[in-house]
Parts: sequence; structure tokens; C-alpha cells
Amino acid sequence: MAGAVAPGGEGWSSRWAFILAAVGAAVGLGNIWRFPTLAGENGGGAFVLVYFGCVVLIGLPMVLSEVLIGRHGRSDAYHSVIKVAEDSGVSRKWGLFGGFGILGAGAILTFYSVVAGWVLYYVGVMGADFLGALFSGNPMAGALAAESPETIPTRMTDLFANNWLLLSMHVLFMGVTIWIVARGVTDGIEKAATILMPAFFVLLVMITIYGAFTGEFARALAFLFTPDFSKLSPSVINEALGQALFSMSVASAALITYGGYVAKETKLAPTAVMIGLTDTGVAILAGLMIFPIVFAVGLDAAAGPTLVFQSLPIAFHTMPAGSLVGLLFFVLIFFAALTSSISLLEAVTAWAKEKTGWSRPKSAWIAGGVIFLVGVACALSLNIWSDVRLLPFWPLFAEANIFDTIDGLVGKVLLPLTALLTSIFIGWKADRKLVEAETGLSGGMLGIYRFLIGWVAPIAVFLILLFGLFPQLLG
Repeated sequence: MAGAVAPGGEGWSSRWAFILAAVGAAVGLGNIWRFPTLAGENGGGAFVLVYFGCVVLIGLPMVLSEVLIGRHGRSDAYHSVIKVAEDSGVSRKWGLFGGFGILGAGAILTFYSVVAGWVLYYVGVMGADFLGALFSGNPMAGALAAESPETIPTRMTDLFANNWLLLSMHVLFMGVTIWIVARGVTDGIEKAATILMPAFFVLLVMITIYGAFTGEFARALAFLFTPDFSKLSPSVINEALGQALFSMSVASAALITYGGYVAKETKLAPTAVMIGLTDTGVAILAGLMIFPIVFAVGLDAAAGPTLVFQSLPIAFHTMPAGSLVGLLFFVLIFFAALTSSISLLEAVTAWAKEKTGWSRPKSAWIAGGVIFLVGVACALSLNIWSDVRLLPFWPLFAEANIFDTIDGLVGKVLLPLTALLTSIFIGWKADRKLVEAETGLSGGMLGIYRFLIGWVAPIAVFLILLFGLFPQLLG
């Protein structure tokens, strides 16, 4: 790779390798699962319009800011922020928000791996079902043809009740994630991204085309792109803003860490735009993939998180070639989950490696092991530890189990706080010439970027933090 690389000689082999890895970090369950869910719950078109505006005005500047910190610092998120602070003549204490991002990455992965384990379970279920249909000479059969639409959703509740199955899926997913990260940037993370992401996009397009021909594609288009502004409310706008930011992997230290492996000659501004818009395109395509199928079989578009794991298997049950499409759909989600989990673990591994001097494999396995153990508690909180409350004294989390408490703390506190400090740091504290040199922006474009990151982003992220902690303010 041309140009300087991060400590240890690690770096991306090309700009496209970085783009694929960064898109893989951003594209995850937030795009495939949460975006269609939020669009369904909040009326479709109006939500999508606000979401896209938030991506352009806030998400893209945040992505560029994090990548430039990493590229300048050439280290993990914590030490990269300190490097930028030192070269800007401001306090090293700003490194704290880099540490918040690393903590957030590890915390997300504790429950993200559990959810990814559900995906693995459905890959196995749908795989066995398709092989059964294939060997019986009926490859065009609907998914889970031997079951009834009433019993299919109970697979999810049965999974939650089975501790060993839940933990086995969690072990398997974390094991694969750790193994890839332990192999290094080029031999592990980059190879995974360059294989998984093209396969992901092929599957996404294939299933979207399938939905267009077998489902109600025109209705899905109208739902996603016809804005009904009567549906807009402060709550909907806040949801769109939060989704636009955090589905792009902002504030989790992943983009800063990945930025540390980028060559100096890589132009960051167009690269950041490509990453952000590709992530947004995937979210839109996910809606166009899911909603035609949902509408075709009369399911509720606002079904919430159960849409993917309970509603869609029912849809595949009633559709031609549903057995094959169901398998491909969950393989697609698995690819998205894995590339995101790799970036989250890499953020923690890079810090452990820099802080302790351990080898990469040792850092990855120890960091991944700690995350796995906390994830066990998240998994068990779905059944035998369902009554355990970590923060019973905090009204916001008083009734939340371990899984929901960690999820809530990360989403409502840690990520917004990290994003807020990041935007203030780059917008107000980082040296202007340093920012200009790293972004490659100048003149009017630099002014627009600095206005968005210094004024618009802090206000917007502060509102996410405020309304997350005090949801009653939204009415």
C-alpha cells in the first residue's frame, strides 16, 4: 500500500478496499432491520425524506470528521484523537471521547452478537428447509411448508426459551468475528469485506427484483417515496436523525480506527460521501426489498422488530420459491451483521493492541472474550435472567432487562455524547489547516463543512441526547 500506514505496518491495500470495509462497518442490522421498521412505524415517505436530509447535512460531515481523525492519528480512536489534539494545540483530554467511542463499540457488540445469533439460527432453519424442498423435488416450495402461518412465529419465542441454542449461536458468531479480526487488516478484515460486501449487494438486488415481480412493488414505492407530512412529529424527526447518524457507524470508534489504515494520498471527502450515500442506498433498497413482500401477503408494515424474524418468514411461507428466498434473505442479513461486528471488535482490538503492546491475535481474543461474556448476560436476560435489573434506580431503565439496558445506555447516552464531542472537537478545536489538509476541502466547500460540523451537527446531536434521556419532552 502506498503512503504511510498505522503502527505495526497495517493498512488497506487500496482505496476500494477501505470503502468496502467502511461500508461494511456502516451497513448492518440498522439498515436491513431498523430502517424499514422505523419507516413502517412512522408513515413511510415523510420519514424517508427527513432521514435523507439528516444524512446529507449531518451524517456525511460526521463520517468525514471521524475518518480524518483516524487518518491523521494513525492509531486507535483514543490515541488518534490525542494526536489531533496535540497537533491543534489543545488539551489531550479530548481523547476521552475517543475512549467513549471504543467503550460504545464493545458495548454494542455485546448485544449485537446475540441478535446476529438469531440471524444465524434462521440461516440454519431456512437452509435445512431449502435442502429438504430440493431433495423432495420441489425447489419452488414456500418456506417452512410443513408448518402453518400460526406456528412459524413461535420459532422466535422457542429460540428465546432455549438457553443452549441462544448461547451456541452467540458463541459461533463471536468466534467467527474474533477469528477474522485476529488475522489482521489485510488478511482478515479486508479479505472479509471484499468477499462479503459484493455478495451482500448481489443478494440485496436479487431479492429486491424478486419482490418487484412477486410482491406489490408499486405500493412499496408509494409508501416509501410519497411523503405524508401529517405523519411528521418531533418524535419522528428525532428517530430519523438518530437513524441517519448511528446506522452509518458514527460515534462507535469504528470509522476512526479504519481511517487510521488509509493512505495519505486517498481523497477523504469524496470517499466519505461514497460511504455515506452507499449506506443510505442500502437502507432504501432494504425497504424496497421488504415492503413489496410484506404488502403482498397482507402483513403489517409497522410490525416493529418482529418484522424480520416473525413476519417475513410467514411471507416466505406463502410465496413461490419462498424456501430459497428465505435462505438468501437471512444469509444477506448475516453478511451485514458480520461486517459490522468486525468493525466494532477492531475498534476495541486496536486500542488494546496499542495500550498493552499485545500481539493482534492476543488483543482480539481477549477483547472478544470479554465482550462475549457480557453478551452471555444479554442472551440470558431474554429468559432465566429476565427479572434482573441493572439500573432500577433510573426511571428510564427501571423496567429494562440487561439486554435492553445496555442497548439503551449506548443508544441514548454513549453514542450521542461521543458524537456531540466529536462534532465540537472538529468544528471548534481542531486546527483549521490540519482539517483542510486531511479533508482536501478548501474555500466554500470547507466553509460549508465547518458550518455543518461546528453548528448543525452539535445542535442536532444534542437534541438526540436530550430527547433520549427525557423522552417526555417529545410529548
